[in-house]
Amino acid sequence: MDALISALVIFGLRLLDVPLSTLRVVMMVRGARREATLLAFFEALIWITAVSQVFKRLDSPLSMIAFAAGFSAGTAAGMAIEAWLAPGHLLVRVITRRDPEALVRRLRSEGFGLTLVRGEGQEGAVAILFLVVARRRVRALLRLLQEHDPKAFVTFENVQRAMGGHVPSAGFWPLVRR
Repeated sequence: MDALISALVIFGLRLLDVPLSTLRVVMMVRGARREATLLAFFEALIWITAVSQVFKRLDSPLSMIAFAAGFSAGTAAGMAIEAWLAPGHLLVRVITRRDPEALVRRLRSEGFGLTLVRGEGQEGAVAILFLVVARRRVRALLRLLQEHDPKAFVTFENVQRAMGGHVPSAGFWPLVRR
Protein backbone atom coordinates (compact mmCIF):
# COMPACT_ATOMS: atom_id res chain seq x y z
CA MET A 1 0.00 0.00 0.00
CA ASP A 2 2.88 2.35 0.83
CA ALA A 3 4.38 1.84 -2.65
CA LEU A 4 1.03 2.68 -4.26
CA ILE A 5 0.65 5.90 -2.26
CA SER A 6 4.22 6.88 -3.12
CA ALA A 7 3.55 6.20 -6.81
CA LEU A 8 0.41 8.36 -6.68
CA VAL A 9 2.37 11.18 -5.03
CA ILE A 10 5.07 10.95 -7.72
CA PHE A 11 2.44 10.95 -10.46
CA GLY A 12 0.71 13.96 -8.90
CA LEU A 13 3.95 15.90 -8.55
CA ARG A 14 4.77 15.31 -12.22
CA LEU A 15 1.22 16.30 -13.11
CA LEU A 16 2.06 19.65 -11.49
CA ASP A 17 5.62 20.33 -12.62
CA VAL A 18 5.32 19.44 -16.31
CA PRO A 19 2.47 21.90 -17.05
CA LEU A 20 4.49 24.55 -15.19
CA SER A 21 7.34 23.75 -17.56
CA THR A 22 5.06 24.21 -20.56
CA LEU A 23 3.82 27.56 -19.29
CA ARG A 24 7.37 28.64 -18.40
CA VAL A 25 8.51 28.03 -21.97
CA VAL A 26 5.52 30.01 -23.30
CA MET A 27 6.42 32.89 -21.00
CA MET A 28 10.07 32.76 -22.08
CA VAL A 29 9.16 32.84 -25.76
CA ARG A 30 6.87 35.81 -25.14
CA GLY A 31 9.54 37.69 -23.20
CA ALA A 32 7.74 37.56 -19.83
CA ARG A 33 10.88 37.22 -17.70
CA ARG A 34 9.35 37.62 -14.24
CA GLU A 35 6.60 35.10 -14.89
CA ALA A 36 9.04 32.61 -16.45
CA THR A 37 11.44 32.94 -13.52
CA LEU A 38 8.72 32.41 -10.94
CA LEU A 39 7.36 29.38 -12.78
CA ALA A 40 10.91 27.96 -13.08
CA PHE A 41 11.37 28.13 -9.30
CA PHE A 42 8.22 26.16 -8.55
CA GLU A 43 8.81 23.75 -11.43
CA ALA A 44 12.29 22.89 -10.10
CA LEU A 45 11.07 22.59 -6.51
CA ILE A 46 8.30 20.17 -7.48
CA TRP A 47 10.56 18.22 -9.86
CA ILE A 48 13.30 17.66 -7.30
CA THR A 49 10.68 16.48 -4.81
CA ALA A 50 9.35 13.97 -7.36
CA VAL A 51 12.83 12.74 -8.27
CA SER A 52 13.78 12.32 -4.61
CA GLN A 53 10.68 10.16 -4.13
CA VAL A 54 11.74 7.95 -7.05
CA PHE A 55 15.28 7.58 -5.65
CA LYS A 56 13.88 6.57 -2.27
CA ARG A 57 12.17 3.65 -4.01
CA LEU A 58 14.59 2.48 -6.69
CA ASP A 59 13.45 -1.08 -5.97
CA SER A 60 9.90 -0.20 -7.06
CA PRO A 61 9.17 -0.21 -10.80
CA LEU A 62 5.83 1.35 -9.89
CA SER A 63 7.61 4.57 -8.87
CA MET A 64 9.38 4.79 -12.22
CA ILE A 65 6.19 4.07 -14.11
CA ALA A 66 4.38 6.74 -12.09
CA PHE A 67 7.18 9.21 -12.89
CA ALA A 68 6.91 8.52 -16.64
CA ALA A 69 3.10 8.44 -16.61
CA GLY A 70 3.02 11.72 -14.71
CA PHE A 71 5.33 13.25 -17.31
CA SER A 72 3.04 12.06 -20.11
CA ALA A 73 -0.16 13.21 -18.41
CA GLY A 74 1.51 16.47 -17.40
CA THR A 75 2.47 17.15 -21.00
CA ALA A 76 -1.15 16.71 -22.10
CA ALA A 77 -2.35 18.85 -19.18
CA GLY A 78 0.18 21.59 -19.97
CA MET A 79 -0.92 21.74 -23.59
CA ALA A 80 -4.57 21.92 -22.55
CA ILE A 81 -3.90 24.66 -19.99
CA GLU A 82 -1.85 26.68 -22.48
CA ALA A 83 -4.62 26.43 -25.08
CA TRP A 84 -7.26 27.39 -22.50
CA LEU A 85 -5.32 30.39 -21.23
CA ALA A 86 -4.26 31.34 -24.77
CA PRO A 87 -1.84 34.02 -23.61
CA GLY A 88 -0.40 36.45 -26.08
CA HIS A 89 -1.21 37.75 -29.50
CA LEU A 90 -0.79 36.70 -33.09
CA LEU A 91 -0.04 38.67 -36.22
CA VAL A 92 -2.60 37.49 -38.73
CA ARG A 93 -2.09 38.17 -42.45
CA VAL A 94 -5.07 37.71 -44.71
CA ILE A 95 -4.77 37.78 -48.49
CA THR A 96 -8.06 37.86 -50.37
CA ARG A 97 -9.02 38.43 -54.00
CA ARG A 98 -12.49 39.57 -52.96
CA ASP A 99 -13.41 43.22 -52.40
CA PRO A 100 -12.30 43.82 -48.80
CA GLU A 101 -14.47 46.82 -47.89
CA ALA A 102 -17.35 44.87 -46.30
CA LEU A 103 -14.89 42.62 -44.44
CA VAL A 104 -12.90 45.60 -43.16
CA ARG A 105 -16.07 47.28 -41.86
CA ARG A 106 -17.23 44.08 -40.19
CA LEU A 107 -13.88 43.33 -38.56
CA ARG A 108 -13.56 46.88 -37.24
CA SER A 109 -17.13 46.79 -35.90
CA GLU A 110 -16.20 43.58 -34.04
CA GLY A 111 -13.25 45.37 -32.41
CA PHE A 112 -10.43 44.09 -34.59
CA GLY A 113 -7.81 46.69 -35.50
CA LEU A 114 -6.32 46.15 -38.93
CA THR A 115 -4.26 47.64 -41.72
CA LEU A 116 -5.35 47.17 -45.32
CA VAL A 117 -2.78 47.12 -48.12
CA ARG A 118 -3.61 46.59 -51.77
CA GLY A 119 -1.27 44.33 -53.68
CA GLU A 120 -0.74 42.22 -56.73
CA GLY A 121 -0.85 38.44 -56.52
CA GLN A 122 -0.14 35.76 -59.07
CA GLU A 123 -3.73 35.94 -60.36
CA GLY A 124 -4.27 39.70 -60.12
CA ALA A 125 -5.25 42.30 -57.54
CA VAL A 126 -5.43 41.25 -53.89
CA ALA A 127 -6.15 42.89 -50.55
CA ILE A 128 -3.73 42.18 -47.71
CA LEU A 129 -5.00 42.67 -44.16
CA PHE A 130 -2.66 42.78 -41.16
CA LEU A 131 -4.21 42.24 -37.72
CA VAL A 132 -2.71 41.83 -34.24
CA VAL A 133 -5.20 39.59 -32.49
CA ALA A 134 -5.40 38.15 -28.99
CA ARG A 135 -5.11 34.38 -29.33
CA ARG A 136 -8.42 34.08 -27.49
CA ARG A 137 -10.15 35.83 -30.38
CA VAL A 138 -8.65 33.86 -33.27
CA ARG A 139 -11.66 31.54 -33.63
CA ALA A 140 -14.03 34.49 -33.92
CA LEU A 141 -11.74 36.08 -36.51
CA LEU A 142 -11.53 32.88 -38.54
CA ARG A 143 -15.31 32.55 -38.52
CA LEU A 144 -15.66 36.08 -39.96
CA LEU A 145 -12.97 35.43 -42.55
CA GLN A 146 -14.63 32.17 -43.58
CA GLU A 147 -17.94 33.97 -44.10
CA HIS A 148 -16.29 36.59 -46.32
CA ASP A 149 -13.87 34.45 -48.32
CA PRO A 150 -13.44 30.73 -47.63
CA LYS A 151 -10.48 30.70 -50.05
CA ALA A 152 -8.55 33.52 -48.37
CA PHE A 153 -4.89 32.82 -47.64
CA VAL A 154 -4.30 33.29 -43.91
CA THR A 155 -1.01 33.08 -42.02
CA PHE A 156 -0.21 33.44 -38.31
CA GLU A 157 2.90 34.52 -36.40
CA ASN A 158 3.46 34.91 -32.68
CA VAL A 159 3.93 38.49 -31.54
CA GLN A 160 6.46 38.98 -28.77
CA ARG A 161 5.84 42.72 -28.39
CA ALA A 162 3.89 45.45 -30.13
CA MET A 163 3.79 49.20 -29.63
CA GLY A 164 1.31 51.85 -30.71
CA GLY A 165 -1.54 51.41 -33.11
CA HIS A 166 -4.68 49.53 -32.19
CA VAL A 167 -3.11 46.73 -30.18
CA PRO A 168 -5.71 45.08 -27.95
CA SER A 169 -5.03 44.98 -24.23
CA ALA A 170 -3.02 41.99 -23.09
CA GLY A 171 -5.64 40.70 -20.66
CA PHE A 172 -4.49 37.84 -18.42
CA TRP A 173 -0.76 38.55 -18.67
CA PRO A 174 0.62 41.82 -20.02
CA LEU A 175 2.66 40.11 -22.73
CA VAL A 176 2.08 42.69 -25.44
CA ARG A 177 2.91 46.18 -24.33
CA ARG A 178 1.73 49.39 -25.94
